[in-house]
Amino acid sequence: MTEPASAAPAPRSLISDQELARPRYRAVYFAVLTATTVLFAAAFLFPLYWMASSALETPREFAAQTPTLMPKSVHLTAYRDAWTQMDIAHFFLNTVWYAAGGWLIQISVDVCAAYALSKLRPVFGKAVFAGMLASLMLPAAALLVPAYLTVSDLPLLHLNLLNTPWALWLPGAANAFNIYVLRRFFDQIPGELLDAASIDGASRLQTLLRVVLPLSRPVLSVISIFAVVGMWKDFLWPLLVLQDPDKQTLSVALHRLSTSTTQVPPTEMIAGLSIAAVPMIVLFLFFQRHILGGLSAGALKG
Repeated sequence: MTEPASAAPAPRSLISDQELARPRYRAVYFAVLTATTVLFAAAFLFPLYWMASSALETPREFAAQTPTLMPKSVHLTAYRDAWTQMDIAHFFLNTVWYAAGGWLIQISVDVCAAYALSKLRPVFGKAVFAGMLASLMLPAAALLVPAYLTVSDLPLLHLNLLNTPWALWLPGAANAFNIYVLRRFFDQIPGELLDAASIDGASRLQTLLRVVLPLSRPVLSVISIFAVVGMWKDFLWPLLVLQDPDKQTLSVALHRLSTSTTQVPPTEMIAGLSIAAVPMIVLFLFFQRHILGGLSAGALKG
């Protein structure tokens, strides 16, 4: 007796395979698909192209009433002057330092919090987790004043953290969204693995470091990218807590230079903006698969 054939997979598009087999439907389908792809690509890539190409123009060509899609002549002096005269290199290194420290602290706090809420089950753990999720409902602007008062006079210690990296690192250490994503992933790890590690004599910290974290590389990649991007592109909070020009991030420094009494050529300012955007674009291009794979890693039980 022959085994029944496996059921065919359900179609995942609006057009069935039978309709795609017809030349007319197939031509219309690929025409619409191509037009949609080109339209969305242009909507996202054209602003980046316009920013990068505008910095290659002369100030007179940039200020012309009739804009041009391509510069008439290529000049790299704007990028060179932005890197040297605007001291972009100094602020670039500042931002790298803030992003690296913020990533390390955020990962450490969020992983420990999610592991405790998922596997250790502390008393009032559900209430604490609900409070974390409730904080996501608050607009970021509503938290600026309390956070600023806290870092300007740290409770109990009475320390002023303004103009220090800790003013950026500590308020973002416990990220509710990251803890939520990590907890969902940790919930999918079988408890038998943790029990086996405990029987072998591993402590809870050793279980976290040697069992849980190696299994959590996909979601840790996503959280790491979110932490670095969030620290890199943040503007309002660094503007409030980093008032010393030498300690400012790249985004704050560019804003200060654009409003300063010293006249900065527009092409030079756009070149600085292009330099600031390059690291995050490269980061996304290299890790886009990790972002999608990590977000869906804990969605289904394996």
